[in-house]
Amino acid sequence: MSEFTPAKWPRKLRSQEWFGGTSRDHIYHRSWMKNQGLPADLFDGRPVIGICNTWSQLTPCNAHLRDLAERVSHGIYEAGGLPLEFPVFSTGESSLRPSAMMYRNMAAMDVEEALRANPLDGVVLLAGCDKTTPALLMGACSANIPAIVVSGGPMLNGWFRGERVGSGTALWQMSEDIKAGKMSTEDFLEAEQAMSRSPGSCNTMGTASTMASMAEALGMALSGNAAIPAVDSRRRVMAHLSGRRIVQMVKDDLKPSDILTREAFENAIRVNGAIGGSTNAVIHLLAIAGRIGVDLTLDDWDRLGREIPTIVNLMPSGKYLMEEFFYAGGLPVVLKMLGEGGRLHKQALTVSGGAIWDEVKEVRNWNEDVIRPVDKALTSSGGIVVLRGNLAPGGAVLKPSAATPELLRHRGRAVVFEDIDDYKARINDEALDVDESCILVMKNCGPKGYPGMAEVGNMGLPPKVLRKGITDMVRISDARMSGTAYGTVVLHTTPEAAAGGPLAVVRNGDFIELDVANRRLHLDISDEELTARLADWQSPVKAPESGYAKLFFDHVQGADTGADFDFLRGCRGAPVPRDSH
Repeated sequence: MSEFTPAKWPRKLRSQEWFGGTSRDHIYHRSWMKNQGLPADLFDGRPVIGICNTWSQLTPCNAHLRDLAERVSHGIYEAGGLPLEFPVFSTGESSLRPSAMMYRNMAAMDVEEALRANPLDGVVLLAGCDKTTPALLMGACSANIPAIVVSGGPMLNGWFRGERVGSGTALWQMSEDIKAGKMSTEDFLEAEQAMSRSPGSCNTMGTASTMASMAEALGMALSGNAAIPAVDSRRRVMAHLSGRRIVQMVKDDLKPSDILTREAFENAIRVNGAIGGSTNAVIHLLAIAGRIGVDLTLDDWDRLGREIPTIVNLMPSGKYLMEEFFYAGGLPVVLKMLGEGGRLHKQALTVSGGAIWDEVKEVRNWNEDVIRPVDKALTSSGGIVVLRGNLAPGGAVLKPSAATPELLRHRGRAVVFEDIDDYKARINDEALDVDESCILVMKNCGPKGYPGMAEVGNMGLPPKVLRKGITDMVRISDARMSGTAYGTVVLHTTPEAAAGGPLAVVRNGDFIELDVANRRLHLDISDEELTARLADWQSPVKAPESGYAKLFFDHVQGADTGADFDFLRGCRGAPVPRDSH
């Protein structure tokens, strides 16, 4: 008799509503499953574990997840569970148009409904590319069955002519060098071959690695999951062990709602500051919190991150890549250092069943140039800054560790682009009235405006400015930027232009003041002038008439609350659906 029989479990498993009986309906469900060659005793009351796989050849970061799914399956079988793999919509960052962000909520809906409608007692979430991790977590939170994250892992380091090539970061740098005349097209094409030399996601601290770190910091992945390279055999071990662990989580009924407390989110926000994590984490954590019912706000990001030093020396903020981060000890070292500094809720629960501090208190830092001591931090205040003012009454964000210190207080003349097409049409024009003291402003690239809030906020600089040797200018938009990007870039300006926010009425020649220390973003016109401009404003954005684009446009919320759909917020749980047979 299997160890996992109904008599040995503390409660009836959810899957037994499908498989656990002799009625016509139970036989119907079991008999169809058996056409896959599954022995009868696999339905004897053991837990049924879903392997939620975002594998897709259209999602290069996740194209190796088939192998990891097999490793997860081995672990589930070893622990006495029945693994059943299923696909969900895969949001590939590098190819999806108009933006992968537009489809994050669709993927989350897919995950939630798959978990609710199928005979699953728990789920392993296989993620990797930027939006797949938050989408899977959002869906799992809404369904609230036991869940554990297994990340695909980052690519190996890229190298070009003796220098590290960070995926994404090098692309932005080299494309600017092309415009500045510092690099030839032939060299750029040669460097392309070094950018993605193994399976896995970005090897910088971009959004993919940031969100893997967030999953671990939140307690939703086993300790050490975030940084193991995709091709390292220890990534397979992590998948195997996670498969074992989810079976026990089902037995213990350990659900996302038990792990994702306010303390868990506060830990994650502090970790994001310490690792120099992506600004995209702000939107994704706000959305995940909204699904699980934790009241997280932009102000929490500013308050909790304000005094956190950036200690992880990785691109785009620093020098190294994810491979070195793993060899130095990875995220457990960062968590330990935060705990030693009184900046970690040590008793926060994780998928291990224990406290997060117990997982990390004995780890060592094997490279203090990669994970730096606090007194040698890249920046003493590395969290995400939240700016407010008449230009962003709902807030905007900036990443100080990726910015130029001299530009963190700046007043400049606005050079305005009405949308991304206007920017592309004019930015390379030698007649463009712009110099390095100006502020580049781009509108209509938020959740409704693009649509989908694309990663275009790190606008490339005008060639005539680049040729002066200038590498950064203040840039403001309602867009996002890649976690691999850098610069003094103000993002997520809320309300967005397409929703009638003040950004919509900024004009060429207006002066804008950025004051990061005082968290201020101000358009230098009178209140009366701003009110009059807004009264005259008409949206240039045409609402979609049908399909998912219409659903998105009609229901997406602002970046300040996570850009989720208004009807998806909240934890709905996973009741057993009514049998229709």
